[in-house]
Amino acid sequence: MKIKPTIPYILVALFIPTLIAIYWISVPIGLFFTIHWYGALAMQSFFHHRYSAHGTVVMSKRTEKLFFIISWILQGSSFLNPRAYGIMHRMHHDFSDTKSDPHSPHFFKDIFGMMWHTKKIYIEISDHPDKYEKWDTKRPIWSWFEKMGESLISRLSWGISYSVFYLIFLPSGHEYLYLLLPIHWLMNPFHGALVNWCGHKYGYRNYEDTNDKSVNCLPLDIMLLGEWFQNNHHQDKDSPNLAKKWWEFNPLYPAIWFGAFIGLYKFNHHENL
Repeated sequence: MKIKPTIPYILVALFIPTLIAIYWISVPIGLFFTIHWYGALAMQSFFHHRYSAHGTVVMSKRTEKLFFIISWILQGSSFLNPRAYGIMHRMHHDFSDTKSDPHSPHFFKDIFGMMWHTKKIYIEISDHPDKYEKWDTKRPIWSWFEKMGESLISRLSWGISYSVFYLIFLPSGHEYLYLLLPIHWLMNPFHGALVNWCGHKYGYRNYEDTNDKSVNCLPLDIMLLGEWFQNNHHQDKDSPNLAKKWWEFNPLYPAIWFGAFIGLYKFNHHENL
């Protein structure tokens, strides 16, 4: 197993200095971007991915609703229906890197083509989840909240609020930072595209028997909170910790562990995909 610098390393090398530069220009904008980037990502990685798709933890209905609300606040205009996300992700594991995979990078010329294909499948699943009973654990369900979070009014309201925040706090002469707004508007799809495009193309493999092309992009995933450990994940999909080697670190796992420690939920080490 060899670790070679690839595109994810370049992305991280650009991301960190850019984030620092944003703080230098405007602390409020820097804080807002950081909270939105990592908050939306944390909810997608834990609530949508670990919980809805894999049942890594067990939580009460009341706690489910708490995470629904937190996800809607932090994901905002790109809020995802956790049940539909879980269905699509389980399909991804069943069909990983085949033509039936909802988001394999190996069947598209560019990342935008993959994103558009994923969007169409996600909308179909969200609108007609009962058609995908094989992959539907019905975990979690809060029907009216899902519809509200995915409504045009909700998405536009969040998108406008992001724009107003930039109008208020962006200093004159730095209008180019308005280019960050599309990332805010499409934060969850943007994260998902980075995870799946890079996580199945650029990196190293700890496990060769996953029957797909999943890779780990880099040993310390500070940009995507561990979601770039795709090869590890496809080998042990129900594990709450996506890092598997002593020299790998998943930044989100300590927070997940702490939530279980304080009794917010319990780890479920016996539930299969």
